[in-house]
Amino acid sequence: MPFIQILGYDIFNPTEVIPEFICDIGTKKGEKIDYVIKKDGEPILIIECKHWKEKVDAHNSQLHRYYHVSKSRFGVLTNGHTYNFFADLEKPNIMDEKPFFTLDLSNLKDSSLKILEKFSKNGYNLEGILDSAEALKYIKAIRNEFENELKHPSDEMVKLLVSRFFDKPLTATRMATFKEYTKKAFSNSINESINFRLKNALNIGENIPTKIIEQITPIDENAETPKFITTEEEIEGSQIIKAILREILPASRIAFRDTQSYFGILLDDNNRKPICRLHFNSSNKYIELFNNGKDNGEKKLLNSLEEIYNYKTELLTTIKNYE
Repeated sequence: MPFIQILGYDIFNPTEVIPEFICDIGTKKGEKIDYVIKKDGEPILIIECKHWKEKVDAHNSQLHRYYHVSKSRFGVLTNGHTYNFFADLEKPNIMDEKPFFTLDLSNLKDSSLKILEKFSKNGYNLEGILDSAEALKYIKAIRNEFENELKHPSDEMVKLLVSRFFDKPLTATRMATFKEYTKKAFSNSINESINFRLKNALNIGENIPTKIIEQITPIDENAETPKFITTEEEIEGSQIIKAILREILPASRIAFRDTQSYFGILLDDNNRKPICRLHFNSSNKYIELFNNGKDNGEKKLLNSLEEIYNYKTELLTTIKNYE
């Protein structure tokens, strides 16, 4: 009911939101659907509710049976946190087996909210929804197939790609090898694409550490395991240092670079101009400073990330030494 109310419908108006709506099916009389929403006296949405612990599965659902005797073009099957929206895109008056749109309250996205707006009382437009429903349905299906190919490349996909540059027969051994190559190629391509987009989105000219990209990119368990992962403490520490340096430097001159041994902060992305290094890979945390102009820095023990601010003078002095 709160969900229906959020869409703008009056849950206290029995002519607009009708619970336990009688929907006779053939010889069965008195069959009821959990909720029906009406607009201008006509049903526009029928809703079947499941227990929140149940899966939202349309198979053998009452929603299927009610749909073809209802004038509504859309049905919703929900357990309270997942909402599956159905239509009759494949056969008239017969509800599709698969939803064209799924709303997950635990993973809300702006794109989902825009689609949901079309079902609101003020934004409802039958033709507009039907126009986009088919696209949503098949884009979702194609995306699922694509994601399956990323995780487990099929023989057909591998043959399609490999045939364009490999003219020898694909034996079983070679097919297995090329499947592994394909998975790694997909993973590398996605990582590089995300890296490029993040750099453009941030628009600050910084190097985005590869480890951060690997951390936020879904990694298949069979794919090559990254050698290191940027930690939240390293990211937070680097942001503190950036805040200190912004007093005298534009953000575009502050670069981050991660390694297996330390998280480095560089001036102008130049290895010869280290500003400091964060050693957070052991139980004791250190900041390595270069304000004395030496190739080897001086390590200082950190009891907390806040103590980085205690070395503001040293960090600013390091910059001045390079200028």
